[in-house]
Amino acid sequence: MFGIAYRMLGLAVEADEVLQDAWLRWQSVDHRSVKEPGAFLAKTVTNLCLNQLTSARARRETYVGEWLPEPILTGGKLDDLGPLDEVAQRESVSFALLTLLEKLTPAERAAYVLREAFAYSHREVAELIGTTEANARQLHSRARKRVGADRESRPVDPGQWRALVERFLAAAQLGDIGGLETMLAAEVVSRADSGGKVNAARNPVIGRDRVARYLIGVLERFGAGILPYFGHANGAPAIVAVGPDGVRAVVFLTFDGDELTSLELAMNPDKLSRVDEQLSRIGGVSGLGW
Repeated sequence: MFGIAYRMLGLAVEADEVLQDAWLRWQSVDHRSVKEPGAFLAKTVTNLCLNQLTSARARRETYVGEWLPEPILTGGKLDDLGPLDEVAQRESVSFALLTLLEKLTPAERAAYVLREAFAYSHREVAELIGTTEANARQLHSRARKRVGADRESRPVDPGQWRALVERFLAAAQLGDIGGLETMLAAEVVSRADSGGKVNAARNPVIGRDRVARYLIGVLERFGAGILPYFGHANGAPAIVAVGPDGVRAVVFLTFDGDELTSLELAMNPDKLSRVDEQLSRIGGVSGLGW
């Protein structure tokens, strides 16, 4: 149920709230009258998420700066999203996909998540979101087209990713603009989600030179005392930046070959509390495993 809510909302804190509401509703019904508890709970969670998504649209419009999903650490002992052994499961919680899902209407998002991530049939999706099977099929089709779901997924080799990131971090920490630029794609994009609560660019930074200078400037001004650790978040390799007071950012870096094409920096402290909680559960950053 958490997996459904998180994929639909992109926020762990709101997914937890939905589950609490669903639990209260479950407690208020006669369990003997519920033939399929799993279906009842899935429908309850889905409908609560649809209501939440409708109100979230207004909040997104007043959000300060870029809005990105809330990261969740994955792999090893971290099972908040359940097993992500299959490519489809990893893709369904990927940071990039959750960001793309923001383009969809609430109904399209529900149809996409239920069909793609949990393999519900179109008939089952229709029952869960309260529509016809034909409309559920149409919602799913539109959603796939809008997020480019037909694109070919390219799995990341963790070893290659780490080697590239180590080169990237070394150049950035040395202030080597030239060395950094050689690793950046011409149209590289950097997005940071701070919610206006920490210093970060409020608009995307685009282009090799601008991104290189921006990143080096950020490290020079705010990098003291912050250490990067390799981990996994949302089913993919990520950097967990930790300061004396806890996690300061989770950074997703996407490469095309040897070139960095995008950086997503989740920096809003409100969206990092779950990661701090997960780290405390596994004994701190030493439990990240690689």
